[in-house]
Amino acid sequence: MNTKEMQDEIKRIKKEKDMLILAHAYQSQDILEVADYMGDSYGLSVQASKTHHQNVVMCGVRFMAETVKILSPNKHVYLANRYTGCPMAQQMTKEDVLMLKEKYPEYAVVAYINTTSELKTVVDMVVTSSSAVRILKKMPQKDILFIPDPNLGSWVAKQLPEKNIKTFQGGCPTHWRISKKDVERARKEHPHAEILVHPECKPEVTALADYAGSTTGIMKYAKESDKKEFVIGTENSIVQHLQFDCPDKKFYCLSVECVCHNMRQTTLVDVYNTITGKEQEEILLPEDIMQKAKIAIDRMVEAGK
Repeated sequence: MNTKEMQDEIKRIKKEKDMLILAHAYQSQDILEVADYMGDSYGLSVQASKTHHQNVVMCGVRFMAETVKILSPNKHVYLANRYTGCPMAQQMTKEDVLMLKEKYPEYAVVAYINTTSELKTVVDMVVTSSSAVRILKKMPQKDILFIPDPNLGSWVAKQLPEKNIKTFQGGCPTHWRISKKDVERARKEHPHAEILVHPECKPEVTALADYAGSTTGIMKYAKESDKKEFVIGTENSIVQHLQFDCPDKKFYCLSVECVCHNMRQTTLVDVYNTITGKEQEEILLPEDIMQKAKIAIDRMVEAGK
């Protein structure tokens, strides 16, 4: 089969088997074209929980599929490629958090959603890149441990000087590859373009950008802006997606190195094999972990309203 034939077959089978396909924004264009929803990890999880479909395929990384399962415990959730993990989600464990809580008992612990389900069972709050500032501002605690991404944590701290936010070593390897020199070079090469970056980038990068926000925030900004040229400082697949969405505008990569190799593992064939049943990785989590992790996620939903 060629790409078009496989896409058509996937669309036919998912209707026949009542399957829902979710694709994170970092997936390739051919996968996005067969997905029912595209977005960030939390947004996709919410979409899945609102639909009638009992079978959900996540085209993303493992923690994203786990979040879907936590919010839809009675549904069958499949990860399109069993080997797709998130390096940042593996940087801290539940035991690490418990040690931090013992060392800083007066601090509230806030975890980025890019963490394991087990870790989420022992934190006070979960946030996304788009909701972090809003949620932390509402929290009554002044002293906050933000894990595991120090770049996102620093970006939030700058906007909330009234809070005492402590971060730790870690972060997204993909966004760490973007440097201040990349921004300076982009300014020279594309003087009329606005530079849009993700807050997982280093502080010296976000400080020089015209806009910093979540992946969906970056895409929304570019689509709605009157500007015609943009340099994109997040996973390079977003450049291609925006080129399809806004053919009248120009988009450039801030760094050729900003590629998430974990996300890129998932292929259209993986999606096909999952929905046909040739190869399936169903997400199964212990009941107690799902219940405890959901507490922190529910707090995020309530605080984010």
